[in-house]
Amino acid sequence: MRIFWFIPTHGDGRYLGTAAGARTVDGEYMAQIAAAADRLGFEGVLIPTGSSCEDPWVVASSLIPVTRKLKFLIAVRPGLMSPTLAARMAATFDRISGGRLLINVVAGGDPVELAGDGLFLGHDARYELTDEFLEIWRRELAGETVEFAGRHLSVTGGRVLFPPLQTPHPPVWFGGSSPAAHAVAAKHADVYLTWGERPEEVKEKIADVRKRAEAAGRQVKFGIRLHVIVRETEEEAWQAAEDLIKHVDDETIAQAQNIFARFDSAGQRRMSQLHSGDRSRLKIGPNLWAGIGLVRGGAGTALVGSPESVAARMREYQELGIDTFILSGYPHLEEAYRVADLLFPHLPVERRTPHGPSSISPFGELIAGSVKPTLRTSAH
Repeated sequence: MRIFWFIPTHGDGRYLGTAAGARTVDGEYMAQIAAAADRLGFEGVLIPTGSSCEDPWVVASSLIPVTRKLKFLIAVRPGLMSPTLAARMAATFDRISGGRLLINVVAGGDPVELAGDGLFLGHDARYELTDEFLEIWRRELAGETVEFAGRHLSVTGGRVLFPPLQTPHPPVWFGGSSPAAHAVAAKHADVYLTWGERPEEVKEKIADVRKRAEAAGRQVKFGIRLHVIVRETEEEAWQAAEDLIKHVDDETIAQAQNIFARFDSAGQRRMSQLHSGDRSRLKIGPNLWAGIGLVRGGAGTALVGSPESVAARMREYQELGIDTFILSGYPHLEEAYRVADLLFPHLPVERRTPHGPSSISPFGELIAGSVKPTLRTSAH
């Protein structure tokens, strides 16, 4: 099981839908989160993309020197970037980072945002463009000089002079819930990534992508993007979930849902349908909560519960074929430590730092400055 964390380049804080408890997400804070994720044993971090985010390539580049093994899942944007330029960027980043680049292909889902970036294609046409983009991008990084004339893209003599470390190219991650997205994922993706839905819905998506990939003579791995609220007990976790949205009022929910309604993203539509903006419909399965999607676009569901129950739900997804989990929690620095401390011991993941008594470094605070603490819990 591979566990990733998240760099909140669009903002962070203790609560959703309010400036109360918010914090500045600057370069120093993002470096703190990345360094913590690297130290704690997360395999990598997802860096989001969009007009509300800091640029993911600039952010990820700034985080290379403050990390050692952490991988970076960074977006390419077909229609907003040239495939040849994107290939050169990927090769450079992969070499400088020592082979730590993963590519997140984002076709986009908000027509208003896309228009602001100069892209005016409809939903299915964007996936046609994405197919052409990835064919050019993959061939160039594999060392070809590319001649390509498609419906949306044309390249003459496209090439990358200095190759990436990973061959034939950094792994391609691809999300999307529509048939058009599944078709492109089956053709190009190394990892198909879904947002957090009920296990039976995830199972259907995996089956469709897998069937399409097998028909193309390919194999695809699978990942899932979820938030997580894990506490020592179920009661504490569900209280933390309620606290996260305690400042979100009905007006804010309606405003957010009206914005999401303009999206032509099948994935966003599925996220919104989980709750339909109704606070009474947020528990959508065992330990699965849709409250974050009331005001947050994209991934809007969280695993909520004790370490034991959250780990059990993750193993259920793993049995469906999911081997990678991209998790996040508010605030992202503190929750990275909480997830590693509470959840990792229940999962098949490798800690990168010693997580037990040490003879050379402090492990827990000494009692009265003299007595080493034991693992027994304190009386309440």
